[in-house]
Amino acid sequence: METTMASSERGNSPIATALSVLRCFSPDRPVLGVVEIADMVGLHKSSVSRLMGTLEAEGLVEQDPMSKKYRLSLGLLSVAGSLLSHLDVRRAALPILTDLTAATQETSSLMLWDGHAAVSVEQVPSSFPIKHTAELGVRYDTVESSCVRVFVDAMDDGERQRFCEASGVTPERLRELATDDLYGVSINIGRTMPDEVGFCAAVRDHRGIVTAAVLLSVPRYRAEIDQLAKACRNAADDLTTSLGGFVRPTD
Repeated sequence: METTMASSERGNSPIATALSVLRCFSPDRPVLGVVEIADMVGLHKSSVSRLMGTLEAEGLVEQDPMSKKYRLSLGLLSVAGSLLSHLDVRRAALPILTDLTAATQETSSLMLWDGHAAVSVEQVPSSFPIKHTAELGVRYDTVESSCVRVFVDAMDDGERQRFCEASGVTPERLRELATDDLYGVSINIGRTMPDEVGFCAAVRDHRGIVTAAVLLSVPRYRAEIDQLAKACRNAADDLTTSLGGFVRPTD
């Protein structure tokens, strides 16, 4: 009765049918044959066989060469990965930011790119009376900001060119701004605020794509450049690892 009702509610939508098939797999049923799936979704086994061939070609399922049964494929991550990384990044970042602020005694933030600017979405403030903080949701859109440069550096050539043209920034200016960088960390020494130094390092997801950045904001008079750049880099690498990403070596 349940499979008949599911088939009726599904109608003729191939997308709904494909989703019903994918939902047949579970931790209790990680491997299924065509006949099992056909019984579960209320379809003829020949229809399921054709659909499984399509899903396999798209990398969403894989077939065991011996049993001829199917399991879900890691290709599903290419569909859900972007959403999952954004849902998980703030939760994963908070303990890392907390540790970074505890170790450096400076304000740490998580930055995301909204397509036009870097946006602060999480922050752990310094306990010092003199500190640099910003409200959540504040946007930075100039390349002088270390967090903006992290995302601009991660763009492909075409996207970077369009951004620079819209912002009036030359390639020479980008190279000039990078002269203070260390350990793969973008560093802004007083370019946007004379009394502040910003350290920002990229966070990569399981695809190697820069999806976030860790920002450390420090009053200039107590900014120990080498030490704080390393601390920022290590925190970003820890967050990359927690998101299933691969940490790239830096100079």
